[in-house]
Amino acid sequence: MSSHVARSVRLHLTEGTPQGILTAEVVNWTGHVLSAPRSKLAGLLQRPEVAKSGVYFLVGPDADGSGRNSAYIGQSENVGKRLAQHSRDERKVFWEQTCIVTSKDPNLTSGHIKYIESRLISISARSGLVALTNDTAPEASNLPEADIADMEYFISQLRLVLPLLGLGFLREAATITSPPSTISAVSEALENRSPVFEISSKTHSLLALGQEVDGQFIVQAGSACRSAWEGSPHHNYRNLRNTLAEQGKIGQGPTTGRMVFLEDVSFTSPSAAAAMIFGRASNGRTAWKVRGQPTTYHDWQINSLPRTDTLEQ
Repeated sequence: MSSHVARSVRLHLTEGTPQGILTAEVVNWTGHVLSAPRSKLAGLLQRPEVAKSGVYFLVGPDADGSGRNSAYIGQSENVGKRLAQHSRDERKVFWEQTCIVTSKDPNLTSGHIKYIESRLISISARSGLVALTNDTAPEASNLPEADIADMEYFISQLRLVLPLLGLGFLREAATITSPPSTISAVSEALENRSPVFEISSKTHSLLALGQEVDGQFIVQAGSACRSAWEGSPHHNYRNLRNTLAEQGKIGQGPTTGRMVFLEDVSFTSPSAAAAMIFGRASNGRTAWKVRGQPTTYHDWQINSLPRTDTLEQ
């Protein structure tokens, strides 16, 4: 049985539609999350929560077409006033979604929100899943040890909630190279990981290994890939490939001189991962095969489903 603990998250559609303002809360967590499209900013600024101190996210599509989002992360002792200022900022043209995080109690001080802001910027930058538009990365404020523990718990709950709102760039990066060290960890790994898949091409001298971990498809460090993008110059995957190279996640191998993955890299699908390896769009569901077997990712996934005759009528 997985060690992940079941949690209850309460989403409330304040206008009765998912396109409007919504709130999110976790049971026994003091945090309160507001989310809305930018078109609802006027209504959002009328809510009492936005007059509190808190942190906020301004999110929208990245202008370079990489498929990632751009995001600005900030903090203020009066979030509403700060958002009104941002609405006049021409550098925030990417902004399409607003997310505000405050507390249901009055204990979130200026030092607390500055600490949270700093940590959120650091986590987001490290994930590589979003293009941050912040000009600076502020140092975390100096808090007492007990307060730091409280703020880290606050952030952990926020990382649980935000993916439900379509903001997944705070998620923990999955890896496949570190073996589990305990029996319980082995059990959990078996539940949350797929077999190891490979892409092998003698024509292009490619060998890449990947694995699905907690819903992410991870290409293993050391996997070989084409030296350049060979597909359509207008494909979004080309921009993603360039981004990975700029981030130093794909580059010349230290010993072979070949283009390889320099670290484990997570993708939203096996097709995105395969495209990075082949340098062109590719159907990853058939390109990836269980290592040492002819079974494709597609076949493995289908075979993993429960038999229809065992499902309740």
